[in-house]
Amino acid sequence: MQLGILVLLAAAVLGFFFPKAQETLRRWFERRPGLIFAVPPLLAGIFSAAALAAHAWSWSLSLLILVYTLLPVGCAAAQGAGFAKRPTWIDFAAILLLWLPLEFGAGAGLVPLPARGYLHSIAYGVAILLGLVLFAAFRWFPDLKYNLPRRRRDIWLALAGFAAVAPVLIILGIAIGFIPPPHMPIKTAGSMASAAPIIFLGTALPEEILFRSLIQNLLMQRWGGGVRVLLAASFIFGCAHLDNGP
Repeated sequence: MQLGILVLLAAAVLGFFFPKAQETLRRWFERRPGLIFAVPPLLAGIFSAAALAAHAWSWSLSLLILVYTLLPVGCAAAQGAGFAKRPTWIDFAAILLLWLPLEFGAGAGLVPLPARGYLHSIAYGVAILLGLVLFAAFRWFPDLKYNLPRRRRDIWLALAGFAAVAPVLIILGIAIGFIPPPHMPIKTAGSMASAAPIIFLGTALPEEILFRSLIQNLLMQRWGGGVRVLLAASFIFGCAHLDNGP
């Protein structure tokens, strides 16, 4: 059951890659904006089911996740559903309400230690799914860029950027102790291969949605795409990793 809930959240997040899914939700919310308030109890129910499966459920934990999902929904609902030309400070407040509680481990003391890793992943899935619902369907902005590659250029630009930047970041990361130095594998090839999709879904994709699709793109739509905005987005991304390490 634990794996099934993770797969459910991952499928919902990946489902937003399809423009038809985003367009359908937008029409629903434009016709009935009040539907957005059904999302927090739905997501809180999914989290509670995961907590039950992990033998970590409590009323306090369920109430906490309900409040956590309600607050950013309230920020979005206060501004209304539909196309938004320019983000406001309330939009950025909603993003912070999604991000900072997870960044600082809010509610970790309510979860038994063996279940913390699993429920942290579930909470990440809930947060990312809620962010997509709010900013790609309910109050949606142009150029959030949450879509699959549409042209060959989208693929080769990403590969070229990786080839240019990865060697620099590897050397710098080792030098400052952010990543460990080269070493022989301590896991089997099979376990490392199975870890790749987990890292992609549990770390890479959520970070790209939060820091690129939401924070960076909304900063650019608010203040333009200049160097200062890109540096600000990069600074925020770096600060989020100050407490990370090998």
